[in-house]
Amino acid sequence: QLQASGGGLVQAGDSLRLSCEASGRDFSSYVMGWVRQSPGAEREIVGATTRSGHNTFYDDSVKGRFTVSRDNAPNTLYLRVNNLKPEDTAVYYCAADPELDNILKMIPEYWGQGTLVTVSS
Repeated sequence: QLQASGGGLVQAGDSLRLSCEASGRDFSSYVMGWVRQSPGAEREIVGATTRSGHNTFYDDSVKGRFTVSRDNAPNTLYLRVNNLKPEDTAVYYCAADPELDNILKMIPEYWGQGTLVTVSS
């Protein structure tokens, strides 16, 4: 089970850290990532991190502002977002899968419930 938290209403330019707590199994052997869905839009990959957390991958649209990290003890995934923009308004979902490709293709084995981030201008 994946439980995301940390969303809320913020102003443009603010920073935020989202968390995703994993439970029920050992997710340290899973690749984990974040996907977001803006109102009226398709889901899009935000970023992902490998099992160790040493390697990260980002969509070009968020590079430089978003940082994905994880702490395997406990099983927690993070998303740090700096300089938030109104277009970052979305429900943010965490995901986990044994394979990076499945995260990037947004077909993970596990989905967490989303946490809503609303950015006002």
